[in-house]
Amino acid sequence: MTRLVSACIALNLLAALPAHAADKPHNVVIFVADGLRYDSVTPDIAPTLARVRQEGVDFTNSHSLFPTLTTANASAIATGHFLGDTGDYANTLYVGYPVKARDNSPVVFLEDDAILADIKSHFGDGYLGQPSLMARARTAGFTTAVIGKTGPALIQDINATAKDAIVLDDSYGKPSYDGETGKPILTDELAKQIAKVTGLDKAPDTAVPNIVQQTYLVTAATRAVLPYLKAQDKPFVMLFWSRDPDASQHASPDKIGSLVPGVNGQTPHDAVTNTDNDLKELFTALNRLGIADTTDVFVTADHGFSTIAKGLPNKDGEMGPPSYPAGFIALDVAQALGQKIFDPDAGNSEIDPTSGDHPPRGDALIGPSPDAPVASLASNGGASLIYTVGSNQQRTAKRIFDAIIQKPYVGALFVSDALLKGHKTDFAGALPMSAVNLVGSAKVPLPAIVVSFRSFVAKDCHLAALLCAATIVDSALQTGQGMHGSFSRADTRNFMAAIGPDFKRGFADNSPVSNADIVPTVAHVLEFPADKGPGMLKGRVASEALVGGAPVKTVTSKVSSAAAANGFRTVLDVEQVGDTRYFNAGGDPGRVVGLQP
Repeated sequence: MTRLVSACIALNLLAALPAHAADKPHNVVIFVADGLRYDSVTPDIAPTLARVRQEGVDFTNSHSLFPTLTTANASAIATGHFLGDTGDYANTLYVGYPVKARDNSPVVFLEDDAILADIKSHFGDGYLGQPSLMARARTAGFTTAVIGKTGPALIQDINATAKDAIVLDDSYGKPSYDGETGKPILTDELAKQIAKVTGLDKAPDTAVPNIVQQTYLVTAATRAVLPYLKAQDKPFVMLFWSRDPDASQHASPDKIGSLVPGVNGQTPHDAVTNTDNDLKELFTALNRLGIADTTDVFVTADHGFSTIAKGLPNKDGEMGPPSYPAGFIALDVAQALGQKIFDPDAGNSEIDPTSGDHPPRGDALIGPSPDAPVASLASNGGASLIYTVGSNQQRTAKRIFDAIIQKPYVGALFVSDALLKGHKTDFAGALPMSAVNLVGSAKVPLPAIVVSFRSFVAKDCHLAALLCAATIVDSALQTGQGMHGSFSRADTRNFMAAIGPDFKRGFADNSPVSNADIVPTVAHVLEFPADKGPGMLKGRVASEALVGGAPVKTVTSKVSSAAAANGFRTVLDVEQVGDTRYFNAGGDPGRVVGLQP
């Protein structure tokens, strides 16, 4: 009954929000629904999200940044910069030094607070060097809070201290990779209040759907943090990062081995509803505290989603047995180089492909020994980052490229600008990484080659085409479960909507907008000073969505590589507003869902 009452209050609140309330300083709540697809939001399973989209601004042409991964887009949501400036190119990176917080491995998964702290300490402003939205808000006199998923939560405020900030994630009270127990960044008084209202002294574990953990976090947000923020008697910025529907779409057990229903089954639907319920609770709290009419709520997703395929369909669309085990591209790279392969996630143990072994997470160090690799693989689901190491990197990259461009699982290829300089014809079929904003001011090692995997529409799926997308994935997860990371439109199409006193009502914004535009838009609304951090790869103010904002002009174009000898080429569908470019999809035409012919 409590949930039902809260739902009614939240929906009534949406209808009652004023068109504008300029006489009071405004607050902003950013709600990130991890992995929420635009087309998966319907009034029956997500009434609050659907109502925000209908009654506020519906960003009908929204974009995740490529690679379409969580921490990468978290860095854009935090800073308003593209990935070449933030250095957060993907969830898993080869960082070129032994990371103590990850057992001295140079290949690390960034969704961990200790690892993030290690990376930040090592690279300084070469990683996330731009002032975050939260830091800028505090400088401007706002109070701030970040609550939610481990990794992307800390990225929002990586330099935060308990003296002036609030960061609470779902690692609270649980051991990290380095054995340290996760600690929130908040005062002892607020920690006691959170324990009181939740009845818990640590965050619950992740489940599918992730109801218990997210109930803990949203209770902390609505019953402790929001009242605390109001009591400071000044405006605030709060971000809530919901782990669902991402967690449940990844681990969906609905029909393993089949592409249908894939991530359109009951478990992912329940996860979307779980996320919707959390947003309802936040609206209810804003109403209860009397601050709804001065609070803007911006909802986004870090990326879209696809169903995992472990093989390609035949000409009739039928799927055969799985043919791509985890680590398949690492095995192909090692074979092309004639080198050994070692698993950086298992103490650098050697992999024996002749015995059917493969790196279970897809990551690899490739060379005569793990201490002297000539290449490294950072596996990221729908995309893989291939690094060359040591001397003869040009020759190594060429051998790798010549091998993988022949593989049917490849959808798009990008090569570092440094390798292309003077050798463009050696990498025909690929575009430079700068073409998709992966080269900027960051000092984190750049991969030599970024591979986006092939995608297709699953046979016998009768929903919207993007909901039916299946992608070849390098992962331990199975066919029928979910993943993202690729350059298909299914993965770049995220959910975005906004409502509140500064946003238009009932407005469908058909102009392209991305996660990199959130910071400049919020900073504009709250009148923050200009960003002074390193790098020029920035998003724009989505002015057309704001009260009194005029339409903007969008220019569409295509960017294409030269064709390889086998005809493969990488093509980008591009939209541009002013100097800001947006990428709908990228790859070889016919191999990527949503790439226009």
